[in-house]
Amino acid sequence: MSWQGLIAHFGDRMDIAKTVPPVTLHEGNTPLIPAPRLAQAIAPGCELYLKYEGLNPTGSFKDRGMTAAITQAVAEGAQAVICASTGNTSASAAAYAARAGLRCVVLIPDGKIALGKLAATIAYGAEVVAIDGSFDDGLRMVREIAERTPISLVNSVNPARLQGQKTAAWEVTEQLAGTPDWLCLPVGNAGNISAYWMGFKEQGHKPPRLLGAQAAGSAPIVNGARVDKPETLATAIRIGNPARWQQAVDALQESCGHILAVTDEEIFDAYRLVAKTEGVFCEPSSAAGLAGLRKAVAAGEVNPEGKRIVSVLTGHGLKDPDSAVREAAVPTRIPADLDALMRVMNV
Repeated sequence: MSWQGLIAHFGDRMDIAKTVPPVTLHEGNTPLIPAPRLAQAIAPGCELYLKYEGLNPTGSFKDRGMTAAITQAVAEGAQAVICASTGNTSASAAAYAARAGLRCVVLIPDGKIALGKLAATIAYGAEVVAIDGSFDDGLRMVREIAERTPISLVNSVNPARLQGQKTAAWEVTEQLAGTPDWLCLPVGNAGNISAYWMGFKEQGHKPPRLLGAQAAGSAPIVNGARVDKPETLATAIRIGNPARWQQAVDALQESCGHILAVTDEEIFDAYRLVAKTEGVFCEPSSAAGLAGLRKAVAAGEVNPEGKRIVSVLTGHGLKDPDSAVREAAVPTRIPADLDALMRVMNV
């Protein structure tokens, strides 16, 4: 049978309503790509894989949680959904709400969202409200409105979201025919690291150790204190007060894992490197896990020798075209002449 989405494949293991047909765009089943050249550059001696979540329908891992959250909302009779977002959640919520025929309202921090994500959100028909504040302000507002009205909140505080997102752990296990020694991923609102740990624990195999990476200007879990004005060019993880903070801490402690802060320079170095060494284009925030792995190996906090390591790339590079263009070299300009081309190519 062809792939029909996460709920069709894993639904009997997901704690969500089964009374309505799944709201699906055939999300999941994303590739686990071996990355030997990248491994040699950042973690020599390991067997490195990239879980490329950018190939979900709206280009990010958020689709895993959203198929579950929107299906649950439909089962509960919701007519509208709402979320706060740094970009990927808004695009995913808008797409799945459109699929279900629901009204979708999204709050975004004004001027703090990558244009590729905003464009998709608008294209899917969501009502976009830009606030003069941070993601954390937006999350507070949508939580309050969901308490006062029948509108369904689909941020990762919604337990159905984690039910969908935990399926990525099961896919990794199926694809490896076992679990990795380390799983590396970026940490923003901390729903994904919590969901992966939930998934690995539930399947009964020996779980991996977790390595989380936060942007240095948005690292509340690393520093143990809320960040009132988070800053980073990695917009998807520009969050100063993660909704799943304690669950992430629990997951890190239970897995004997580690979390660290990486600078924007380290994130963008990893962003460029994964594309140039392996031909995999991710959004900058996605590369935070790789930057964290590189830093942890250099510091002796992770010994890569003989280990199987999976790094989760949470979103596609086209989610943030501004960063791609900003990072690109200026094209060499020549006349439309073969000799000029040969000179440039040194042939």
